[in-house]
This record gives sequence, structure tokens and C-alpha cells, in this order.
Amino acid sequence: MHRFYLPPEQCRDKTLTLTGREAHHALQVLRVRAGERVVVLDGAGRELMCDAQSPGAEELKLTVTQDNFVPPLPFQITLLQAIPKGKIMDGIVQKAAELGTHRIVPLLSDRVVTQLDDESGAARAEKWRATAVEAIKQCGSAWLPQVEAPITPKDYLARNEKFELPLIASLQNDRRHPREYFETFMRERKRAPTTICVWVGPEGDFTPAEMNAIKSGGALPISLGPLVLRSETAAIYALSVLNYELQAKKD
Repeated sequence: MHRFYLPPEQCRDKTLTLTGREAHHALQVLRVRAGERVVVLDGAGRELMCDAQSPGAEELKLTVTQDNFVPPLPFQITLLQAIPKGKIMDGIVQKAAELGTHRIVPLLSDRVVTQLDDESGAARAEKWRATAVEAIKQCGSAWLPQVEAPITPKDYLARNEKFELPLIASLQNDRRHPREYFETFMRERKRAPTTICVWVGPEGDFTPAEMNAIKSGGALPISLGPLVLRSETAAIYALSVLNYELQAKKD
């Protein structure tokens, strides 16, 4: 069944309207016809079963026949990701969305090749949000990850955000297997953590000064195995491990 995305404010009525890119995809690529059943995701937990009406030239109206609410995961993972060069960040955002990541914060660390000003950073963030939309349509997630504008580690740390289990992928000798931190948390709290973040550095990792600042902010260093991974591989590895551990604790 074909899936489309409309933001929550456009999903309040019994008749929905696809326009722009979504309409083009429905009409010109998928050739949706009148009476065909489709799904609309609002990115905020709603999954709307709809019947297509007679297609227009540049828009497609849909009649909502069933409104389902999909509860969020019992945990929220924030990925703090140093921006790799080229278009690699697009793939990281895509896979992070498919893995149910709650929020993605792109980082302009010292060793990041691509440096962005406010305007270009905002434009890049908007592109990444579009990538996240396509990802949830593909995997069927009813929840759209938040994708923030790029920020430096120093400025992010100044926010003083708190997580129950803050982690950082590390190549240093003090790193530990992620499960050790989960087991310690479970032993002390008698439950799984509900808010988790993981920092993933650029090629060459965070600078020593950045690493010290991040760990001083509470992040616990974790190992991603004996091999040195590319930044994008490290992100997917870390998110997969966290999902595995958290879903195991949930079950």
C-alpha cells in the first residue's frame, strides 16, 4: 500500500489533499487512481487509512476511512552526529529514521570538513528533514524524527540538556561495551532508560578537547568493536545496538 506524508495541521479533516511533491509522486509516479487505498502518515503518531478520490491535475484528494494512533517507542534516542563530507549525512538521516531515532542533531565539530553558516545550515537541515520524511514513508513509521540545524559541540553542550543515559562512541582506552552501562542502569534504577543520546564523531574522531568537554558533560564512552569504523558506519552501528538493548529490556 502506498504511503504519503502530511504534517499534523493538514490532517485535521476527513478529506485530505496531497499537493506539491506528494501529489506529483502520487499522480505521476505511482499513478494512484480513484478508489485506491493509501496510507497517510502525519509524523506525530497518526496513521490514516484513506481512499483516493478522482485525481486532479496537480492535487489528489483523499477520504479518511480509518484513523489509527501508533504509540511512540518507550524510549527516545538522540543522535548527535558530526557531519561527514559530501552527501553521507543524507544516508545517516535516512537510516536513523528507519531505526526509530527520536532526534538528530548535526554537529559542526572541529574536524568536520563541511562548515556551514546559519543560512546554508538551515537549508541543509530542511533537506535532511525531507530525507527523514521519505524514510518514514518507506519503513512505515508513524513518527518523524526531529532534525535540527547544525550546531557546534560547544554550543550544544551549553544547552545543558539532560539524558538518563548519555553515551559517546570512543576509540580511547576508557571505553566500555554499551551493555555494561545498560546493566548498571538497570541494576540501579530497576528499569530501562527512557532518554538516551549517543555522540558520533567525524573521520579522525572528536578532538581531545571536544572529547573531554563531552565526557565532562556526562557522556559515557562506549566501544563499537575492535575495528575503526567510518562515521556513517559508527552511527548505524550505535543506533542498532541501542535499539537492540532497549527493545530487549522492553520485552
